[in-house]
Amino acid sequence: MPWKKLLLIVLLLAVLAVAMLAFRGHGTASSGDKAAASTASAEVPVQVATAMRGDVDLSLKLVGRAEAWSTVTLRSRVSGQLQVLAFTPGAQVKKGALLVQIDPSLLKAQLDQTRGAVARDQAQLLKAQADQQRYSDMLAKGFVSKADYDTYQANLAVAKAVLQSDLAAQETAQTQLDYSRIVAPFDGVAGAPLVWPGAQITADSTDILVLNQIEPIRIAFNIPEDSLAAVRAAQARGDVPVQAVIPGDKGAPLSGTLEFIDNAVDVTTGTIVLKGRFDNADHRLTPGQFVQLTLPTTRIANAVNVPVEALQSSSKGSFVFVLGHDGKVQQRYVTPGPTSGGRLVVDKGLEAGEQVVTEGQMLLIDGSRARVKTGG
Repeated sequence: MPWKKLLLIVLLLAVLAVAMLAFRGHGTASSGDKAAASTASAEVPVQVATAMRGDVDLSLKLVGRAEAWSTVTLRSRVSGQLQVLAFTPGAQVKKGALLVQIDPSLLKAQLDQTRGAVARDQAQLLKAQADQQRYSDMLAKGFVSKADYDTYQANLAVAKAVLQSDLAAQETAQTQLDYSRIVAPFDGVAGAPLVWPGAQITADSTDILVLNQIEPIRIAFNIPEDSLAAVRAAQARGDVPVQAVIPGDKGAPLSGTLEFIDNAVDVTTGTIVLKGRFDNADHRLTPGQFVQLTLPTTRIANAVNVPVEALQSSSKGSFVFVLGHDGKVQQRYVTPGPTSGGRLVVDKGLEAGEQVVTEGQMLLIDGSRARVKTGG
């Protein structure tokens, strides 16, 4: 091989070796940068909460329906023509306020007639008393027979009886006249009229108006029969509060008290009816309205609890991610208990004071590094 050709080959090999060394150095630097970047990106942003220890009140979430404290369908106790409706439909009415007036003309005439009969009877009684007294004196002097005296004594007794009977008729006529005025039996809300002025009313038959008492008011709801024992236990500790939320109402929840537990379970549904009493001073509740209820049942004392968002599940069971002081998370399997008010009771596997991840778990595995997000 000529020496010039050999020299050219040696130079080419030298250039190739220098190029390979340069490329390897660049590749090593790039790998280091990527590793550093990978380490930085491995810190998963999360939100955490501290496991608490304390009493947890368990509760039932239910749907109930408001019902009037009292509801009355008003009817007249006398027949006659409806003369006046003295209320505004849908408005508040006070106890004793006039609601309906039946035409009193005929009833007044009947009362006047009985008053006349009473006046006649009173005059006849005075005459009978005078006759009896006169004949009593004459009998003592022997001027009349005992038979004549007994006749006038009987006339006096008859006059008293007739007066008593007509006085009762007068009282009846007065009562009938009073019945022509229908007043509110309690404070309540008047519904729409069921008849209008001019209609002929039949006593104890024609419906005139429905009146609802809504202050206070009740809410009726059903609970499963297996929850009844817990409710009775809560009732044994004192008044059981009931909280109501009206759908679409942005006001504060309403607070009431459990008042009634029915005396039998419905065998077809396996539930029992309960009712709560609400003052309803602001009239936010209306009879027939659906509401969402919260009824406390059992109190778990000194329980470890966390937000329900912390609980995760896998084929091996339920777990939470616990953030350690070294910035690493541990996949901790736990025994979950009941939930209440957004809190989960943890029976086993977690201690109070430990921090559990509540957001960002999807990017975590056991041993991942995490950092707590700030500013929301």
